[in-house]
Amino acid sequence: MPNKQLSGFTEFNPGNDIPSLTGKVILVTGGTAGVGKNTLEQLAQHDPAHLYFTGRNQSAAEQVINLVKAAKPSISITFIRMDMASLASVKSAISKFTHDRLDVLICNGGIMDVPPAVSADGFEIHMATNHLGHALLIDQLLPVMLRTAALPGADVRIVILSSTGFAIHPKDGFAWEKLSTAQSGFIESMTRYGQSKLANLVYAAELARRYPQILSVSIHPGFVSTDLIHNSSTLAKTFSYGRHWLKGESILSPHEGALNSLWVAAGAERNQLVNGAYYEPVGVLRKPDGLPSSEEFAKRVWNWTDEVLAPFR
Repeated sequence: MPNKQLSGFTEFNPGNDIPSLTGKVILVTGGTAGVGKNTLEQLAQHDPAHLYFTGRNQSAAEQVINLVKAAKPSISITFIRMDMASLASVKSAISKFTHDRLDVLICNGGIMDVPPAVSADGFEIHMATNHLGHALLIDQLLPVMLRTAALPGADVRIVILSSTGFAIHPKDGFAWEKLSTAQSGFIESMTRYGQSKLANLVYAAELARRYPQILSVSIHPGFVSTDLIHNSSTLAKTFSYGRHWLKGESILSPHEGALNSLWVAAGAERNQLVNGAYYEPVGVLRKPDGLPSSEEFAKRVWNWTDEVLAPFR
């Protein structure tokens, strides 16, 4: 059962409250562990036509497939090996998506507080993995999602995992002049994750404005006990635990951390959701002030992203 300290739809139970997903094709990034793995497990119980999931670890993926099939032998599921930090990897791997429809895309994969680095494409590693890789994936899948949205009775959704960590971003939203560096300074070590999560939030909002026939939202999964926290630095752990303790937020299990994704992706009726909005768990609509709600800033992020993605189209 959900943690009773979660606000919003505390009684949401995916086993009972997600309707049949018969006929739907769903893709979840970062599905080999943590929140993504739990999201897959729950979705599989509701008979989707096909589940796709991505990750980097083939062995972990096989374990997930075996686990899901043990609980639901009839499930049709495919792993796509993909490195979200590499645009070439995303571009190449997405060819393994072979269906002619896609109803739900959950951009779940991500990193936090990894050592300073730049991606193979020359961008700060959090921005590359959390935002740019997913932006290219969305770009490549938009044609099939738009075709699906045109079908009678279709309900196409894009769910992008952001975080309350978006609030810890540089003054101008992004460190615009340093996006092609590792951003290894002390202050930057605290803000580089935040700017990537801000990118997730505003990109979902801009997607909704440009493609209103698709429901695009960003969400915060909650403060979840996964490897993102366990493998972070002592400083990051102290800051994260302290910040959430002061806010009175519970530490959630991966199962509880999947609830907001599941509610937005499949549990809520379409008319319960605001296109382009940001939701905290479970199903709590938030309207952050400042840059997160700025259409001008979102357009700037969109245009910068578009320039980065252009060579990979």
